[in-house]
Order: sequence, then structure tokens, then C-alpha cells
Amino acid sequence: MPVITLPDGSTRSFDGAVTGTTVAAAIGPGLAKAALAMELDGKLVDLATPVEVDSSLRFVTRKDPEALELIRHDAAHVLAEAVQELFPGTQVTIGPAIEDGFYYDFARNEPFTPEDFPAIEAKMREIVARNAGFVREVWPREEAIRFFEEKGERYKAELIRDLPADVPISIYRQGDWLDLCRGPHMRSTGDIGSAFKLMKVAGAYWRGDHRNAMLSRIYATAWRDQKELDAYLLRLEEAERRDHRKIGKEMDLFHLQEEAVGSIFWHPKGWKLYRALEDYMRRRLDDADYQEVRTPQLVDRKLWIASGHWEKFRENMFIATVEDESEKDRVLALKPMNCPCHVQIFNQGLRSYRELPLRMAEFGACHRYEPSGALHGIMRVRSFTQDDAHIFCTEEQIAGETVKFVALLSAIYRDLGFENFRVKFSDRPGKRAGTDEVWDHAEGALHEACRIANVEYEMNPGEGAFYGPKLEFVLRDAIGRDWQCGTLQVDFVLPERLDAEYVAEDGSRKRPVMLHRAILGSFERFIGILIEQHAGRFPLWLAPVQVVVATIVSDADAYAEQVGQALRAAGLRVELDTRNEKINRKVADHIAGRVPLMVVIGRREAEEGKIVLRRLPGREQETLSLDEAVAKLAAEAVPPDAKRENMVAAA
Repeated sequence: MPVITLPDGSTRSFDGAVTGTTVAAAIGPGLAKAALAMELDGKLVDLATPVEVDSSLRFVTRKDPEALELIRHDAAHVLAEAVQELFPGTQVTIGPAIEDGFYYDFARNEPFTPEDFPAIEAKMREIVARNAGFVREVWPREEAIRFFEEKGERYKAELIRDLPADVPISIYRQGDWLDLCRGPHMRSTGDIGSAFKLMKVAGAYWRGDHRNAMLSRIYATAWRDQKELDAYLLRLEEAERRDHRKIGKEMDLFHLQEEAVGSIFWHPKGWKLYRALEDYMRRRLDDADYQEVRTPQLVDRKLWIASGHWEKFRENMFIATVEDESEKDRVLALKPMNCPCHVQIFNQGLRSYRELPLRMAEFGACHRYEPSGALHGIMRVRSFTQDDAHIFCTEEQIAGETVKFVALLSAIYRDLGFENFRVKFSDRPGKRAGTDEVWDHAEGALHEACRIANVEYEMNPGEGAFYGPKLEFVLRDAIGRDWQCGTLQVDFVLPERLDAEYVAEDGSRKRPVMLHRAILGSFERFIGILIEQHAGRFPLWLAPVQVVVATIVSDADAYAEQVGQALRAAGLRVELDTRNEKINRKVADHIAGRVPLMVVIGRREAEEGKIVLRRLPGREQETLSLDEAVAKLAAEAVPPDAKRENMVAAA
């Protein structure tokens, strides 16, 4: 006689085992119609799942966050059925829900193309309209393998063989079509609705291994209703307009080429942007009492073995084997991260508790091997610079350092145009260094630091670093996309592995705690995010070219040079445009180049010692004397941190 406890604390009793469908109907016809699945004792399951003992139950309806993943999961099954109906002989492999949609990988001699989409979408809508129920069955393992092999579905048979022996072989039917799936699903294909769209095709290796067969992947999106789908498609259009690769080319910031895959060629304007951001970050770190260091690019594998990174990251390291007088084959690795090298600096000499917290920062050039298919402009590269720092402290200092770090990070994000961020708490991953006792200690310390720092977070289970739990700081950009950038990680493991210690107040030797922290993540990726956040129209202090001085007639060229020199002397980044082009053409070119300010000079301005100031892309303009213009623009171009310091000094 199970007793069902509902979210509001009320209970319902039943004479025997019931399903979620029965419980929903007992509560009322509205819920019976709206419920898509249920959370049973914290686990999301089908409505048809039997409830045989006292349980807590929450129904999932279309308005709940879980509904989107259910819709996308079910839509992936419908996509697979549609493909196999239209293209007999196609093998299905895997089809998970992902952020903003889902995909399905198919084994087929001829890859799919976008021209196939209209027919597939039409068939999907037909299957949705059939409203076939999702029915779960559990099969004997050998029977399931035999069934799929006889159908020619060797990929499904392989998946079943590789499942652990204690995992039940769960099969879901929708009408006459079935698939291997652990679930859960909604009630029927009709629950999916019509707000879905096939987006693109791509190649994908089976199980992500380049040694395996290439599959044809169809990406799609699905939403609760047409309004959500339309909003998403509009966001994609805006994202395409803001694409950092397109804007970077139009602004002449950087380029990438095959001879240096995953590495960036920064052009003069792009490097000015990079330097402006780096200079800003360096000032902020100096003010926060960080000590900047520089560590080697090539480091012997002995250090990476000692730190544990060799086992964890070896496949992502670039390796150099050299002959050495003292060793026949010395194996070196381009560093993929800075942390072990910072411990080596900490270990030089005997440290005292009086030196802690020691905040060690490095704009460290790192290299990681990323598969070519994973590279994306300057946001996912193989060669990058981390705005990296490590805080060596005592356990008692963890909370205080967390408070200071969150305050610094918040201020920097605001200065860069991001008002809001959210925090994820990532706890121990499956593959990790250190004992459970050490992890309990580290996670407890970070939870307590968050409490003291008043940091609200959502849990991100199993996503911690291999040596410790971490906070991940997620920005939301101007068009609603999330970017995980900053991180704070508590590490009790690396100081132990690399024998870091300090002399405590009582004279004993103790291990420091190591806080790994970053704010931007990497300069390259963050600049890509900034380009897309601002659509290339940076705040004046960051703009690679802040002012263009453009002439209307050649008679004004000499005065334009004088104006440019005056603006440069005031610290502004200036270009001259004395081309033999009409002024409207020059204006259009610099609007396309996202230059924020344009100084226009004609014969009259040259004679009177004045300038016409125009703020692009607008049409408004004002006439100023040269001295007024220099003072005005120099004040506007002051970075926000320096502006605050000037205000404090003036007060």
C-alpha cells in the first residue's frame, strides 16, 4: 500500500502498486493531461514506471526545465525512425540530447546533405502525428545482440556487448520501431510537438575515434513551442552576424591558416586589442597583490609524471624527444598548464607562514593538442595564453581568498561589459587524484568558503578537476549565450605530490593549500567572446583603433597629421585616412571596421584649427577646437580601473 508524497507535502495512498499515470489521474484531469514524466525519489523516470513502495513524486510538465531534454531525446528517436523509413539499410548508432537540441549519428554509404532535410522533417511530423506510445521493455542481453545483428545493426550490437553486465538492456518501442535506450521518455511521439528543425550535417567518427568509421551526423533543435523555436533561430541569426571569425576579418584583427593549425596570427590591430586587455589585467593583478612570474615552455616529463598530469593529459600534450649528453632520449613536453611550474617557484627556498597567502600569476603560453574538428576560430585553439594564477595559502585562508577572488572577478567582468554571471560547483570526477578523505576535506572547505563569501551556486556533479573541486563562473552574453570562463579550484593533492611545504607558526612543516584560479580563462577565447558580445564595437578604452582622422580634401593632409600626433601624444590609438576617396566612402569603410570615433577635417577645419567629431556608426557630429577634442577624447578613453583611481585621487 504505497504512500505517495507530493512536492507540497500532501500524500496519496493506494491499495497496491501504481504508475505515475494513475497517480496523476487521481490528482486531477488537468495534471493527467499535462504530465509528461515524473521524478521518483529524485530520479527522472517514465510515467509508466511502477511505484510499489512509499515514495516522493514530482510530475514533470511542459513548463518544467526537464521537459526540453525529454522533448529532444524523444525527437532524436523520431528522427532515427524517419531516416530508416526513408533510407532503408541505414544503421542507427547514438542520438543524445545536447544543449539547444540533439543529434543522431547514422552509418550510411552516402552521407546525408541538407537537401535531404525537407523529406526527413515531413516524415518526422508524420510520425509525431501518429502519437505512438513509448513503451519500455527489458530484454535478455544475448537476445538483444542477436536481434540487432540480424537486422544488420552492428553498432547497436556493439553497444550492448560493451554495457556492464549488471546494466539491464532497455529497449523502447514507438509503434513498430524500436531502439536501445535507457530512457526516460514522454508518453508518446505526440508529446514532442511540432517545434523542431533539422539544422546541419557533419561527419563524426564512431565513438569519437579517428581510427573508426566515419558516420553521418544530423544536428537538429527542438523546443516546447513555435515561439521558443523562432526565438532560438533569431538568436542563431544574431550569433552569425556577431561571429568573431567574420568580424575579426572585417576588422583585420587576426587570421588562421593550415601551416599553423590551432594557432593565431595576430595582426597589428588585433595585437593592440590583445595588449589593451593584457595591460588592464596586469594592472588589476598588481592592485590585488599578485606577483607575476614566467615559467618555461618546455618541461621534462619527469615533472608531469610527478604532478600526475602525464597520466591524465598525456594525449593532449605536444612532445619533443631530444638527445641529451646526460640522457640518451630526454622527453620534453610543451606545457599544457602552468600549475606544476608555479610549485617549482614556491619550492625555491624555505617558505614561512608569514609569506602566505602567496598569489603567483602568469600570463602563461600553453599548448594542448585539440582534434582539428574541435577547433573553432580563436575560441578553441592549440596555442593559447592563460590568465593563470595560483594562491598558496593555509586552510584558514581559503575563505578569505575566495571572497577576494570573487570580488576581483566580479569587478573585472563588469568592466568588460558583463553584469551577470552564475556559479557552478563541480565536485569529484570519476578519474581523480587523491583519496576520498582528501576530497571530502577539499569539497567541505570550498562549500564553507562559498558560504562565507555569500556565493550562490548550482551543483555540477562529477565535473571537478582531477586534483580538486572547483567553482566555475559562467557569463551570459548580449544574446543570451553562456560562456564558462573563470574558475577557482581547491587543491590539496598537487602540493603533496610535488612536496611543497612551509614552516608553520609553531615551527612544524605543513603543506600549503593551492588555489588554482583564472578569470578570463584564456586571452584568445575571451577576446573571441568580447568580439561577439560587442559585435566588434568595443568600448572606447578597448578599441584597437580608437580614432580615425580622415580628410575631405588633400589640402587638409598636413593639419590631419598634426591632429593625429596630438591625439597619439595624449595616449590614443589613432590612424590617418588621407586616401583620395570621397568622405562618404571613408565613413562607410570605418563603420565596417568598427572604429568608434572619426575626426573629419576639411579645408575650413585646417584653417581654423578645429575638428569635426563623429561617433560611428551614428551620424551626429560636433565641432571642437583641437585642444578641446584632445582633452575630451583622452578622458573618454581612460580604462575603467584608471578612471576609478583618478576619481579617488580627485576626491
